[in-house]
Amino acid sequence: MKYRPLGRTGYNVSEISFGAWAIGGSWGTVDDEQSLRALHAAVDRGVNFFDTADVYGDGRSERLLGRLKRERKEPIVIATKVGRRLVPHTPEGYHYDNLAAFVDRSLRNLGVETIDLLQLHCPPSQVYRQPEVFAALDDLARAGKLRFYGVSVETVAEAMEAVFHPGVQSVQIIFNCFRHKPADEFFALARKRRVGIVVRVPLASGLLTGRITAQTRFDPDDHRSFNRHGEAFDQGETFSGVDLATGLSAVQELRRIVPRGMPLAQFALKWILMFDEVSCAIPGAKTPQQVAENCAASDLPPLTPQHMAAVRDIYDRLLRGAVHARW
Repeated sequence: MKYRPLGRTGYNVSEISFGAWAIGGSWGTVDDEQSLRALHAAVDRGVNFFDTADVYGDGRSERLLGRLKRERKEPIVIATKVGRRLVPHTPEGYHYDNLAAFVDRSLRNLGVETIDLLQLHCPPSQVYRQPEVFAALDDLARAGKLRFYGVSVETVAEAMEAVFHPGVQSVQIIFNCFRHKPADEFFALARKRRVGIVVRVPLASGLLTGRITAQTRFDPDDHRSFNRHGEAFDQGETFSGVDLATGLSAVQELRRIVPRGMPLAQFALKWILMFDEVSCAIPGAKTPQQVAENCAASDLPPLTPQHMAAVRDIYDRLLRGAVHARW
């Protein structure tokens, strides 16, 4: 496993880290003991950064990570996210009292006194123009309840606003073979501002594993079943906002350029790691085997310029028109 700096935090994080949405919920059936085996397998393979949120299984994912932290001696960084518990989810709800209550709840779930990295969880765009929100986060940091804070965004425009708040240390954003805009328009600014980039949805909700077909059926409680058109949250979180048929066509073209013997998922993760501005990618995993497959991407040789150009060509022909302007 290789490690990269996370912005100005001083953390050096595993370039393949662990996204804990799937072990909380909204991804079909999940078993806590199996999830814990997956978490331990991640630590065994050098993963030291775990991303979760207070709404993943209504705290279930946070509690599992709290248990992991108690059961392992290795230093690990746990990042969580808050804000999506607001009902209604409006900019006005992002005030100190609500944020402090969310933080206190996450502290209890995690069983810690200080959150390593707190992220606003895809707030409404207006929040990035409310300095009092970031002042509240500064106050919570001074109170010792969090070490650092960052944001999780839906759009490149939100990312580019967020990094001008001095306390923002990281931006979590969707970036993968199906979503190129962050590299085109945001990464240079993040480098200039010394802000870490956490890449979520790196495998496009499983499409980039190559295991999903037109016949695949998802459980009713799996967001790939109920959020295809943004019915529950932003459409971009499901299959990266790409309709399934188009995504499957793109996968077929990607298969033709993947080096012999390299799994498609590892190729897709390595493609992300070819961008130096990326601090880490956070693929999800429910089993130790999935963890092992994800982590193996860190040890692959670099992709060639020809591979990178071929991915860009597929994006330009099949996907750009559907996603580039939206996010």
